[in-house]
Amino acid sequence: MFNPSRDQARQFFFETWRKYKQREMLSAMEDMALEVILQHPEYHALLDDVEHHQDRDYPPEMGETNPFLHMGMHIAIKEQLSIDQPAGIRARFERLLKKTGNEHAAMHQTMECLAEMIWQAQRNRTTYDVMVYFECLDRQGI
Repeated sequence: MFNPSRDQARQFFFETWRKYKQREMLSAMEDMALEVILQHPEYHALLDDVEHHQDRDYPPEMGETNPFLHMGMHIAIKEQLSIDQPAGIRARFERLLKKTGNEHAAMHQTMECLAEMIWQAQRNRTTYDVMVYFECLDRQGI
């Protein structure tokens, strides 16, 4: 899933959920996605209804979380943690985990910081600045 289109990313989640429910073999990446899906039961009905949700938009001004973006960010952070890239992310996550005592809560705090970095890069039309990410994580972990 290095650079999937919106449709490919969504299809990946739909297909992972379908395969899980049909008790089919999952790839390592699908196993990771399934772990995220299972942590979010509020998305299960959505994943059961491909026809109504494959092309649905989630405009930010409506205040509705895009479930596919949310789950995708979980996976991105899990991948970052697995290889400690950017270097230092794992230690910062561990501090958040120790502070919160809850992996899912620490993951969501990390997600907020990742989103902040992405938003700033888009707003400023610059590349991603890992210092923005890390400064946010450091504030969260204090």
